[in-house]
Amino acid sequence: MGINLTKGQRINLSKEGGGTLKKVRVGLGWDPVTESSGGGFFKKLLAAGSSGPDIDCDASVLMLNDKGRLAGKDDLIYYGQLKDKSGAVVHQGDNITGEGEGDDEVIVVDLPKVKSEYHRLVFVVNIYNAEQKRQHFGMIQNAYIRVVDDANNKELCKYNLSEGYDKMTALTVGELSRDGSGWKFGAIGDASTESSLQSITKRYGR
Repeated sequence: MGINLTKGQRINLSKEGGGTLKKVRVGLGWDPVTESSGGGFFKKLLAAGSSGPDIDCDASVLMLNDKGRLAGKDDLIYYGQLKDKSGAVVHQGDNITGEGEGDDEVIVVDLPKVKSEYHRLVFVVNIYNAEQKRQHFGMIQNAYIRVVDDANNKELCKYNLSEGYDKMTALTVGELSRDGSGWKFGAIGDASTESSLQSITKRYGR
């Protein structure tokens, strides 16, 4: 089992037993709050006009340069653009409900193939059409991000997002950042009320 991280913690990533880490899978997961787990609060949400527990959370990757900016249209990996032009970052596809066991969305990163112009890979999750559906992250539970060594399927680290995110519609979950010749992973867990992926990217110069 990998290292369990707390908000703000950063760790160096390396292969178990040493050696250079090459390809990693970044898995993100969440579950919709059920009536039994949500209790009266969940019933109030339904009464207020929510469309119900099926919440389409979308994971995306912002590929940032040394100034923390997106340089172009190929630097955003999401359900509408599943990989970057080099094939170093590949999104495995959209899960529109969060139902089922294990990771809901997975992004594979081939670390040696990430071009030197990219210094940080920031992983964000937003709720698709959150404003129209009257949905927010107070309506999901068990959210996490984890990093797995693709070569041996060993989990390197995991960050469980345990804070309450009531009324929040976007999460900056974590990031991979260069550290000399290697990489670090940082647990972020910051939330906002941005209503779309487009509004999130404006923070990073697009």
